Amino acid sequence: MQEGTSVAAVQLTSGSDPVKNVDAALELIRLAARRGALYIQVPEYFNYLGPVENYQKVAESIPGPTTDRLAALAKELGVTVHIGSMLETSLTPGKFFNTSVLLDSSGHLGATYRKSHLFDIDVPGEVVFKESDAIASGNQLVVAECAGFRLGMSICFDLRFPEMYRALSLMGATVLAIPSAFNAATGRAHWEVLIRARAIENHAFVVAAAQVGTTAEGIATFGHSMIVGPWGEVLAHSKSVGEDVLVATLDLDEVARRRSQIDVMKLRRADLYSSLDE
Repeated sequence: MQEGTSVAAVQLTSGSDPVKNVDAALELIRLAARRGALYIQVPEYFNYLGPVENYQKVAESIPGPTTDRLAALAKELGVTVHIGSMLETSLTPGKFFNTSVLLDSSGHLGATYRKSHLFDIDVPGEVVFKESDAIASGNQLVVAECAGFRLGMSICFDLRFPEMYRALSLMGATVLAIPSAFNAATGRAHWEVLIRARAIENHAFVVAAAQVGTTAEGIATFGHSMIVGPWGEVLAHSKSVGEDVLVATLDLDEVARRRSQIDVMKLRRADLYSSLDE
């Protein structure tokens, strides 16, 4: 990555109308490109945030109509577009993948990542949800070459599993992507501290584009899209209750500098952790 590369996190208020959602995303991607961003990330479930019973109608193959449309825009603008996630068809009846898609500046499909950790939680009085009822989990970590840097891909609830981000960093990631539709209740308590922690513990940049607001069906998301530096410094933070575009300039040299100062990759004691899964 060249020093001074600009990246963007696009905050959306998606709902159950895919056409409206995609049109809104395209408009804000164009705005981010006009502001100089070369890597532009949109949130989880960017084209559909609605009832599970409509997943079958909305889910697509990848590549497919939606990725083709955004790929054409990426090529037109000469930018990398990161679809935070969308519903992908699977071979299992009644199950879909929650899939993140990276489209390079030539419009080519650069990488895909299927959400690994599914949002199955029960916080009485706050939120009860079981994403695994309709979503099949992915089983592969993905680090992709992206706009000149190495991008570690993840989605939303993955954020709560720090071992995943350490693995991505050991695989060479210097920027961590965390596109999200983070729940409003848990977001108030944990979103910012977790985003900053993932940056600090790996001395990596984090780009986290988020959904914001409450849908007509009552799905409430926290927003507060963020871009954070490798020392935990907040480079951009949305306080908007609606759509927003955050742009920040990343200096990859800062990753190498911080990792040389506190070399957690080298100093970690992997021999002590090998029994964790047992």
